[in-house]
Amino acid sequence: MADAVIVVALVLVAASATVAVAVRDPMRQALVLSVLGVVLAVLFTVLQAPDVALSQLAVGSALTPLLLMLTVRKVKRRGQTKERER
Repeated sequence: MADAVIVVALVLVAASATVAVAVRDPMRQALVLSVLGVVLAVLFTVLQAPDVALSQLAVGSALTPLLLMLTVRKVKRRGQTKERER
């Protein structure tokens, strides 16, 4: 039973990582990266590493995607203001 859960978690990790690479829009990539962080946290929990799972949940699924989204938003704004100046 435990091996089946690990295999399912690994398949979910592989699928979400593949989607993260395949998506072209940076905002959607950040969202998929957040999902990948949650799936990795589940995998770490299944592998009995709750401390790593909590770290992954905080950093990988919340902080990093948030910073990426804010960066993309700022870059898009800066590009729009430069177009208006022309």
